[in-house]
Formats: sequence, structure tokens, C-alpha cells
Amino acid sequence: MLRRIFLSAILAGAAALGVYWWLTAVPFVIAVTERPYTPNPANGLTTFNAAGCSSCHAVPGQPDRLRLGGGLAIPSPFGTFYAPNISPDPVDGIGRWTEAEFVRAVTKGISPAGAHYFPAFPYTSYQHARVEDVRDLFAFLKTLTAVSGKVRDHDVPFPFNVRRNIGIWKLLFMDRKPLMPEAARSDLWNRGAYLVNSLGHCAECHSPRNLLGGIIAAQRFAGGPNPEGEGWVPNITQKGLADWSEKDIAYFLETGEMPDGDAAGGAMARVIKNTSQLSPRDRAAIAEYLKSLPPVEGPPRPRKAAKAGDKS
Repeated sequence: MLRRIFLSAILAGAAALGVYWWLTAVPFVIAVTERPYTPNPANGLTTFNAAGCSSCHAVPGQPDRLRLGGGLAIPSPFGTFYAPNISPDPVDGIGRWTEAEFVRAVTKGISPAGAHYFPAFPYTSYQHARVEDVRDLFAFLKTLTAVSGKVRDHDVPFPFNVRRNIGIWKLLFMDRKPLMPEAARSDLWNRGAYLVNSLGHCAECHSPRNLLGGIIAAQRFAGGPNPEGEGWVPNITQKGLADWSEKDIAYFLETGEMPDGDAAGGAMARVIKNTSQLSPRDRAAIAEYLKSLPPVEGPPRPRKAAKAGDKS
């Protein structure tokens, strides 16, 4: 009897391990030759700015936003991640990557070595980017100055540091659905929807997350705790932007100045350095799309602790 129980436990454990191994494995990809394509580095620059690449990958503490040696610390509830070097350096950056490896990394979150990237890299949004835009981005990155220096490893404790577990996370939170234009909407609105939901990855910061770190779909864009640990990210549905006009939003994306005269700070200040480089049409497109979002109630904001001496 005990022998049967022991054997059953072994078989059940082996089966569970097999299922886990299958669910967490990096998908096998058959090499496909892409159609002939002449990259457009100018569009690559637009993609670079829309995707906010320099916000994370520029070397901290220096003024050149095109010096992409990485190193920025990105705190999270799961540990601290460090943005990698994505300059054309052949040793420490992406200088030896192929275009196909780059596209796979950006849109699927898979490294050239065949490992899952942690979702601090917002590929859940980048998965919706057009392949042509990603190819153009790669061409643009190759024109930049190579920066030597390998970024330190992430500081992520067990079990969150087990990359295979990301395979299950992707099954839960990557929808793998293409962004389809809406015929009833204007071209400008569709451009804004594309920029906000793919390259701009606005929902990654402006949405609350569940205990597994996945965006709560019902409260997408409704704001919430800053994923970096301090402060509160605002609601950008009409619940939060009802008093903003499209011109207000476009002007904010250009200058960082709010309608009340206040200015963007923190991580958003880094974002403005990118959106300010977009064309006026692209900023207007983002504004038109954001103004169309219905009001969504976000999570309750915690009350500030009473200061010493305050009356109760």
C-alpha cells in the first residue's frame, strides 16, 4: 500500500513538473526570412521617442539621452531591475544582435539566448507594435554611439528571479492580439490608440496591478500606486482628465506644463523629454485618444498620514 502511494506521488510530481516545464518554456520559433525591407531610421527615431527608450536606457546622471549604456535602477514590489545597455556596443550592448533577435525581444520578451525577459521591460505593450516600426527602431539604434560597460544584474529575490516562471506570467497577461484600427474612428484617433497602447505603453504605469504584477484590465488607465514605490500615478481616463482639453493634453506632452501651471515631475518628466520630440500631429493623436477614454474609477488613494501637531 505504501509502495503504491509512494509511486503515485512520484508520478504525480513528475507529471506536475512536466506541465510546469511545458508552460514555462520559451516558445520554439522557426526561422522565417522576412520580406525585403529598407529600414527607415527617421521613422526609427519617431519610434524611439514614442517608446520612451531613453527614459530607462540612457546612462543616468549625464545629459545625452542618446547615450544608451543603461544602468537606471527600476524599483518594484518584486525587487529592483536595472535597465540594460542597448547601445550598439558589440560586447556590452546589442551590437551583435540580429534584427530578428531584436524584434523577438521587443515584441515577445525573449532574449537572443532564449530566456524570458522580466516584464519590467514593457513588452506586454510593445507586443502590439508594428514589425516595421521595430525594424526601423533597430536601424536607428545602430546609428548611435556604442557605450561600453555591462550593467549589473537585477536585484530580485527568489522565487521572482526564476525566469522560467515568466512563461506562466506571459500566459496570464500577454493577450497576443493585434491592435486593429477602428473604421468608425478618425485616422488621428487610430494613430493615438496605436501610440498609447503599444509604443507609448501608457497603461504600464497608469494602471493598477494585481498581486502577480499584471494590469487590472477593468481599471486600465485609471491610475494607482507608483510601481516604483513612491507616490501615485494619476488617472488618465475622463475620471482624471475631464477638465483637460485635447489642446491641454497635447501641450502637456510638449512642455510638461499642466493647465493649472504645475509641471510634470518624477518619471513623467523623463517621459516628456521623449514626447516633446514627437510631431505635433502625434501629440494631437494621443490627446484625441485619451479624451475618448470613458471615465473609470481607480483604486482609492490612501489618505496622507497626519503630521505631528495637526488637530484630529
